[in-house]
Amino acid sequence: MSTTYMATRAIFPALFMLAASLPAGAQESADSDSIMDEIVVTAARFETRLAETPRAISSVDRDAIQAATQQLGIDESLVRVPGLYMQNRYNFAQDLRVSLRGFGARSSFGIRGIRIFVDDIPETLPDGQAQVDSIDIGSAERIEVLRGPSSSLYGNAAGGVINVFSERAVDPYVEARIAEGNYGYAHRQVKAGGQFGSVDYLMNLSSKQIDGYRDHSRADGDSFNGRLGWQVTEKGKFNVMFNHTDQPIAQDPGGINAAQAEADPRSARDANVLFDASENLSQQRLGLTYTHEGEGTLLLRNYYVWRDFTNRLPFTSGGAVDLERFFYGAGVQYTRNFMAEDRLRLSAGIDVDRQDDDRLRFDNNQGVEGDLVFDQNEQVSSDGVYLQAQYRLSDLWQLNGGIRQDRIEFDVTDRFLADGDDSGQRTFRETSFSAGVARKSDSGTVFANVSTSFETPTTSELANPDGSGGFNQELQPQTALNIELGMRRASGSWGYELVAFHIDIEDELVPFENPAAPGRTFFENAGESSRLGIEASVNWQNDSGLSALFSYTWSDFAFDTFVTDDGDDFSGNTLPGLPEHFAYVNLEYTREDGFFGLVEASYSGSLYANNANTVKVDSYVVSNMRFGYRFRGERWLIEPFAGINNLLDESYNSNIRINAFGARYFEPAPEPNYYAGIVVRFD
Repeated sequence: MSTTYMATRAIFPALFMLAASLPAGAQESADSDSIMDEIVVTAARFETRLAETPRAISSVDRDAIQAATQQLGIDESLVRVPGLYMQNRYNFAQDLRVSLRGFGARSSFGIRGIRIFVDDIPETLPDGQAQVDSIDIGSAERIEVLRGPSSSLYGNAAGGVINVFSERAVDPYVEARIAEGNYGYAHRQVKAGGQFGSVDYLMNLSSKQIDGYRDHSRADGDSFNGRLGWQVTEKGKFNVMFNHTDQPIAQDPGGINAAQAEADPRSARDANVLFDASENLSQQRLGLTYTHEGEGTLLLRNYYVWRDFTNRLPFTSGGAVDLERFFYGAGVQYTRNFMAEDRLRLSAGIDVDRQDDDRLRFDNNQGVEGDLVFDQNEQVSSDGVYLQAQYRLSDLWQLNGGIRQDRIEFDVTDRFLADGDDSGQRTFRETSFSAGVARKSDSGTVFANVSTSFETPTTSELANPDGSGGFNQELQPQTALNIELGMRRASGSWGYELVAFHIDIEDELVPFENPAAPGRTFFENAGESSRLGIEASVNWQNDSGLSALFSYTWSDFAFDTFVTDDGDDFSGNTLPGLPEHFAYVNLEYTREDGFFGLVEASYSGSLYANNANTVKVDSYVVSNMRFGYRFRGERWLIEPFAGINNLLDESYNSNIRINAFGARYFEPAPEPNYYAGIVVRFD
């Protein structure tokens, strides 16, 4: 057994001992200057000070999201979060691949196993899949990341949670942003926000284009993001959120083998060019929330999402997909304090979500739509009821707990009966729980929790590997048990967080490719797997405007037992697609006269590209730099900025396609590239 493994095992009892030994004195002084007491997070269903939260939660602010960033994806700002591993920034047809403690790593496109919310409205479908292509980075105020299984809070596919919150402005303003760069990158944005009396508003219109580093990787997209808030009464507020996304083209260059990646990293896979592999989407999201602050807090939400999606895959039979999707839902949550000094806080709620997909498949005759070969309607209903509790034992100790019951039903109606009727149904019922404790002192906060999660296969993952319609009746949800211990401190000029976790998973969902449909991914269950890890971060700043941040993640993720249907035994192998070590460091400088700049580097250790662990991808370090200057007038702000990606010309892959057929695992990343722009704002 490795020394690292033994050392990590020792962390758990050591943190328990540390919690017991932390001094109880000087508590008032600790509370008075602790930055954590000022940071309020909401990802755990409560508005809670970070110092009192027995969970691993990270929060990223507006400057990290927007200041001189290229705004191609949320990974630009979230790369600093420990435990969060991201790939695929440059393939917009496949969307960003996000993994939290290994949840989401299996995804061939989009996001799995992680719940995504924007202003309390879910981007995650009832079946558990999510996309981030409609998230408006240019108007995001902050992003919270809840790391670790959270199904007791959010139900299906809650291996972690990412909450995006739009800007809130009091004084009216208008802002324009223009940026251009290498590989045909262009970004245009106009934004306005403010408040008039009891009404506040935000509107943001943006357009992005990029030709891409690799052949056949162009992407164009426009979006509008709007929010209107109305203080109906002294205690009641109504919010309307609307988002429109139009992405007429996003080409997929595909994965290539090692020899091709070495000889010509800018090349696309021949079949992807021949069959014009790409996607087109249009999405509209309408969200409504009402909050009433009385003796308790009542939150009502209602949302509707329409998504039209076409996709061409690099093969003939069924290689052209046409999907019309409508999903909607509603929820109610009531939170109230009880007992003397409000020591007990309870929150109860109900979530009801529905999904209706009309999915057609046609032959892809080298980029031309052919005969209809597949026609089915897929419906998913998800119902959840939950109860959360928070109890302050004393000024030092706090307990948290929660339980949730979910029922998820998949129904498919086969409307292409030439090959038989493949209609069917799958129903899953799961109960999830969590329990945690946090202890504050002048040395920081120590916390521990145990939580569970479950993740059903999505509608696309339930597809039968034999190519027929209906659902794969053999595929089961994966379940996880998470034990987590951590400590954090943020006071004065510096702060830190250290978390150790162990996760046991049963029936892990694992991707593979069928030789009959290369480029299309199917799924099977592994028997058992385990995940052991450490997440650490340290931040520092001083009065001169200089600050630094460092985060590090160590992961030991392995299949305990896994024998495939073909008889291959992968028991004991490492989970593919995730490095054992990854880290991030930045140095930032802001002067009072308006100059600001940041230099950052991210390290990704070596990882395996397949379940057999026969293909190992080398480690790499990527460094970036961005800077700007803020010229301020009485009402005007003019902010020119520039940035350089891959500053030291590292040769690496922006994405690894796990278990890809034909050893086409690799999607090479761009060489050094530059962008520059300007922001003009009038208050």
